[in-house]
Amino acid sequence: MNRWAIGLLVLAFFSVIISVSTGDEVSFSEALSVLWHHLTFGYGNAPDPIADRIVWRLRLPRALLALIVGGGLGIIGAAMQALVRNPLAEPYILGISSGATAGASLFYLGFLPPLISKAVSMPVAAFAGGLCAILIVYSVAGGRGHLSVTRLLLAGVAVASLMGALSSFITLSSPEPDKLRSVLFWLLGSLHLATWSTLIWPSIAVLIGLISLLVLARPLDGMLTGDESAHSLGVQVESIKRILIILASLVTGSIVAASGAIGFVGLIVPHAVRSVTGVTHRRVLPASFIAGAVFLLWADLVARAILPGAQLPVGIVTALCGVPFFLILLRRSNYGFG
Repeated sequence: MNRWAIGLLVLAFFSVIISVSTGDEVSFSEALSVLWHHLTFGYGNAPDPIADRIVWRLRLPRALLALIVGGGLGIIGAAMQALVRNPLAEPYILGISSGATAGASLFYLGFLPPLISKAVSMPVAAFAGGLCAILIVYSVAGGRGHLSVTRLLLAGVAVASLMGALSSFITLSSPEPDKLRSVLFWLLGSLHLATWSTLIWPSIAVLIGLISLLVLARPLDGMLTGDESAHSLGVQVESIKRILIILASLVTGSIVAASGAIGFVGLIVPHAVRSVTGVTHRRVLPASFIAGAVFLLWADLVARAILPGAQLPVGIVTALCGVPFFLILLRRSNYGFG
């Protein structure tokens, strides 16, 4: 592991400590006491019950979800940019987030049939919506045994627009206007609903995605050179494309179902990492995972600090903080994609 990845891991560890100890209700020493008590399986004096609930049941799951979501968006962003050979690609390019948004809106605003709405939860509805979107995109782009990158991009844009229009129609025609703020809050991305149970499926999906992409690091390097060049290097281009789409659907759908659509992380982080590590995916992928995790964790800390006592969607902060940095990066004459 290179020194950049080690440095980011150390930063991630201390960022989690800062995240769980930030706030007025619990002091830094109390937060450390709670963490020590649980991580040592009850060794020492039991912490204050209120501090224990705030740190262990509220703040720590939120911090861990930020790490998982940010890391997952980072690696899928890097993979999508290699797949389509486009520096503007990001995890939501295939319309998955728009489909998940439509599914969540249908569920939350009461537009699903009662039998279905009682059998599923909002994360399940969001995941199903994202799955429907990617199936439509794949059926359009994968004709005749060849997955066209051009058709993939165009179909993704078209399906995203369709699902966005559907979500807007559902939202505006809702018979319960009081719920619109909650839906908007979820669509902009939020981590405040994190619990230990909500960490399970995103964690599994992101772990599968990270391991699979690390195995495919060399083929991803080849795909940056174009389909024909990659094929001449021995890369099974069409098979790799399909695997990447499956991984992107699994990871992105799980993330959106858990935290909503948090933008710019998957676009910005891989570019920032490449400017430091180079374009080799053996280095880009682990560094993108850790950098994305740290970036989103600190963005969530900023969201909590801007409006104390309120819940500011973290997607707003990622855009406000990330876009200026991205524009500055693009101004650097020595940075290039691919």
